[in-house]
Amino acid sequence: MNIGISEKDRERTAASLSQMLADSFTLYLKTHNFHWNVTGPMFQTLHIMFMDQYTELWNALDMIAERIRALGYPAPGSYARYMELSKIEGEDGVPKAKEMIRQLVAGQEAVIRAARETFKIADAAGDQSTADLMTQRMEIHEKNAWMLRSLLEDDTAEPAPAPKKKRAK
Repeated sequence: MNIGISEKDRERTAASLSQMLADSFTLYLKTHNFHWNVTGPMFQTLHIMFMDQYTELWNALDMIAERIRALGYPAPGSYARYMELSKIEGEDGVPKAKEMIRQLVAGQEAVIRAARETFKIADAAGDQSTADLMTQRMEIHEKNAWMLRSLLEDDTAEPAPAPKKKRAK
């Protein structure tokens, strides 16, 4: 294979992408689980938000796995391998809605960190395709984490003061 990226760099990038894939799959599964099992006063909002997020994640799995394949390596595809690679904890129970949100924020942030690490590896290797994919993934997961975090904010808190404007002279 001669695509302008050394075998060593392709292997390193594929390994990092494999962890990204495992984290993304684990977050997908957790988000889908919570979509099915959420209850309480935020049910409708969370049910729809979780569906949007797991659907987007499902589609991303294919892009990540196909990038691994384009680099010449097999994509991991078993639960056992994902559990070895993923830094996201699974959830066997059915937590309350706020705990679901907290866990999904942590999962989104873990995927952001994985994407950022993969970006660094790909960028150093001159692998613009992987770097671009990771930039897209970071943007999506940062937005998802922000939206989820906003549901955890205490709506009785005082708003932060607006910055003082400087007077024109």
